[in-house]
Amino acid sequence: MLLSPFIPLEGEHAWPPGPHSFQFPGLFGTTWINKPLIQAVIAAVIIILFWVIVSRRLKVVPTKLQFGAEFIYDFVRNGIARDMLGHDFRKFLPFLLMIFSWTLVNNWFGELFVFMLPTFSLIGYAYALAALAWLVYVGAGFQRHGLRYLKLQLIPEGVPPYLYIMIIPLEFLSNFIVRPITLSLRLFANMFAGHLVVMVFVFGGEILLLTAGNLFYNVSGVISILFSFAILFLELFIGALQAYIFTVLTAQYISSSIAEAH
Repeated sequence: MLLSPFIPLEGEHAWPPGPHSFQFPGLFGTTWINKPLIQAVIAAVIIILFWVIVSRRLKVVPTKLQFGAEFIYDFVRNGIARDMLGHDFRKFLPFLLMIFSWTLVNNWFGELFVFMLPTFSLIGYAYALAALAWLVYVGAGFQRHGLRYLKLQLIPEGVPPYLYIMIIPLEFLSNFIVRPITLSLRLFANMFAGHLVVMVFVFGGEILLLTAGNLFYNVSGVISILFSFAILFLELFIGALQAYIFTVLTAQYISSSIAEAH
């Protein structure tokens, strides 16, 4: 179904923001080498360089960069990994630190004027990150328990055998299907909706601001654009919050996989 033109401007159509605003042409004759992919690669390079540079220039009196890195490291180590995983946290700390750092940078790309797009506002990238988390927590379960892991995940302790026919399918859906889907959709929905709201206020504000001969519309347009900046700063917090939630849930799923009882 085609979108109807919103408001004509000088013989052209101005299209309101929508899902089409998150579609980008491919480069080099491809459909997959596009802006979101380039952002994801840039974020990975930034994260690698950041941690390599900081780890090789440690000082007794930390610089601002080292202080920031130590704050992030301690936050993930003590606030997420150790709290959720107990004495097993060291094995999974690098992965959780990578998840948090990479998700945070990609989310904050939506507030940087060079990029102006949160990478995870495209569902495929959220699915890919959730699939990686799924592989880690399922792999950790099989590594710890072997095939017994399936029993621990599918049959909760204390459930009588006559309920197995109902409990096993439900537990399978919950632990192996629903978890990664909800993990990805939560991240995607927040990034998509937040960025779409910003675009709506900017687009609407521009239309109102450029309306000739109507002072009320012009003033409303200025207010709309200013409000979009307020939402933009709010999105910085939401991006950090979603990175934290994704990392916490990943750590929780790992913890449930390596635990002795379900």
